[in-house]
Amino acid sequence: MSKVRKAVIPAAGFGTRFLPFSKSVPKELIPLVDKPVLQYVVEEAAACGIEEILLIISEGKESLLNVFAPAPALEAQLAKKNRLGELAEVMETARKVRISHVYQKVLDGLGGAILCAEEFVGNEPFAILNGDTVMGSSNGVPVLGQLMEVFDRTQGTVMALERVPRELVHRYGIAAGKEIAPGVVEVEQLVEKPDPENAPGDLAVAARYIYTPEIFPCLKATPPGKGGEIQLPDATRKLMEAGAHVYGRVFAGKRYDIGDKLSFLEATVEFGLKRPEFAGPFRAWLGETVAKTEEG
Repeated sequence: MSKVRKAVIPAAGFGTRFLPFSKSVPKELIPLVDKPVLQYVVEEAAACGIEEILLIISEGKESLLNVFAPAPALEAQLAKKNRLGELAEVMETARKVRISHVYQKVLDGLGGAILCAEEFVGNEPFAILNGDTVMGSSNGVPVLGQLMEVFDRTQGTVMALERVPRELVHRYGIAAGKEIAPGVVEVEQLVEKPDPENAPGDLAVAARYIYTPEIFPCLKATPPGKGGEIQLPDATRKLMEAGAHVYGRVFAGKRYDIGDKLSFLEATVEFGLKRPEFAGPFRAWLGETVAKTEEG
């Protein structure tokens, strides 16, 4: 099997959890400090050696393409004013990876989005990175890179996993299986949004995946479920039933689901505090604000 050099970023959804903002601006363009969420996702892929990315978009979300498109007037102005650091930042990501796009004409879920990438993928393994989710690493290796390490050893499907409180398992796809190495699980069960009392475990599937092309026949054979959506977990179970091995990597790091308002607020604060140019004043302001709120 060749190395993972292609990635798919689904970004066609309406982002209804972030209305009314997302009526006019795609949620993938929500900024964390001064960078849109989508750029963090693409940078993660590029840092892991991904060479080609396919954005899955829908009509009206063409503004996503502008993030990485050439901007000659802006680039010339930055160069003229000798703002070379900003110029490099604007151009850097687009130089590292080739980005194309395709339209998901029917919004039939994540599984339907991935089916739009079949021609792009060809006969190669490929990564999937949710376009509204930023992943922070705590061990120096990007989360996608942690999955690639497992893929290199197993040549099988790999999904990112994180432990969640038992009472919250109903929000996620939940995987369970046997641990075959520290932090690596061979998945034996995969349940979408189970009731807490019936859940097979507390390992939630977490917005990053590596699949082989064998997933496409399984997606085509998966009927739409709730809301008319083709569910990727349902197709993955078909893949397992056909004898394929599926693995989960309990990643070292933290997931920020920017489609969720509380998670967005947490990410804004944490990413702001990581910026050395204003971390000190920002931390002081936060402390003062919290103290005043508690007093009031």
